[in-house]
Amino acid sequence: MALGELFPSEATTFRDSHSGATVRRVTSHPSIHHHPFYYLPAYDDAMRRLYFVSHRTGTPQVFAELRENGKLVQMTDRPDLNEWSLHPSHDGRYIYYTAGAEACRTDTESLREEVLADWGATTIRERGMVGAAMGTTTVSRDDAWWALAVKQQDRASLIVINTLNGDQKTITEHESIGHPQFHPDDSGWLRFAGPHTERIWVIRRDGAREKLVYQRDVAAKEWVVHETWRPLSREILTVIWPHGVMGVDADTGHTRWISRFNAWHPMISRCGTMMITDTRNPDAGISLFDPREVDGTRQLICYPGASNKGDHWDTPHCPYDDGITNVYAPQHTHPHPQFSPDGRQIVYTSDSSGIAQVHEVELSLESRGGDQLVGAEAILAKSLNGESVCQG
Repeated sequence: MALGELFPSEATTFRDSHSGATVRRVTSHPSIHHHPFYYLPAYDDAMRRLYFVSHRTGTPQVFAELRENGKLVQMTDRPDLNEWSLHPSHDGRYIYYTAGAEACRTDTESLREEVLADWGATTIRERGMVGAAMGTTTVSRDDAWWALAVKQQDRASLIVINTLNGDQKTITEHESIGHPQFHPDDSGWLRFAGPHTERIWVIRRDGAREKLVYQRDVAAKEWVVHETWRPLSREILTVIWPHGVMGVDADTGHTRWISRFNAWHPMISRCGTMMITDTRNPDAGISLFDPREVDGTRQLICYPGASNKGDHWDTPHCPYDDGITNVYAPQHTHPHPQFSPDGRQIVYTSDSSGIAQVHEVELSLESRGGDQLVGAEAILAKSLNGESVCQG
């Protein structure tokens, strides 16, 4: 296997036994596969490629499914790829990722790799397999900026790189910085995650106006986790595990409950009319709900059957307050559902077959079967119509 090598389509379809939805299994090679983390895109905006990571070469590498013919292509060949750093550019020209201590991008046509920054250390990630240790990165919607956290010794730096000229700037430093995300409508703003005691931060791209936007309930050992911006607003949506999803206004600090069920990795659609989430304790499958309503109807889309590893999720409060330091939670065992840019597909990962594979399910009334249409019509029709208006 080599850079640029093409592989035949591995896609198969099956009917979800719980919802009746038609699910497409994108990969089938007997090795670990997963798409990017839940709040990061798995497609370019034109949906020419679906990007994922495959371990089929013996090391994690970026692959893509070519949507026009279903073939798979190997897009990186690095022995030190940070597999959770992957972020495709929205215009489809590049994939961005870190490898070792380098920040790189690869041209999706020529597959030529370019190193945008090199910090010279052995690694720039924190130790571990969750939170900041995943090393996720973020590309602005206009593709002009790339932000990533660099951990060296006891400090983490949030660095913004100008993708046009390669200039870089450290905009803040903390003990821990994880999961940065540009605002989807304003590339001048980012949010990022600090330690569990001070989780949700916002900052201007130039480093100005940094602030902690939510003070957690310390006495209750409140676990604030898995955030994302709500499009067309200044609201950040976050899980208060295992109690539900809360919205926090980044300017005023005003909070509101959006859902009161065990949403795990909730993500919002491009236009903000739908949220999708996996669940745990109990695993009730992937559900769709409307973030504009307060604890409104939610609808089962499919049941991934993933192993959802991570015993620290079994507690009703933040386990880090109990002194837990070593967490075993391989991320490829979590579904991490994410919308396609047009809001009509959901991509997720599941190891239900015994090894993690990438899956895709269409969000349409036609893809659902029998009695499952009961209760689904209103939420899907309203939400899909909203996405169509936004996309149009």
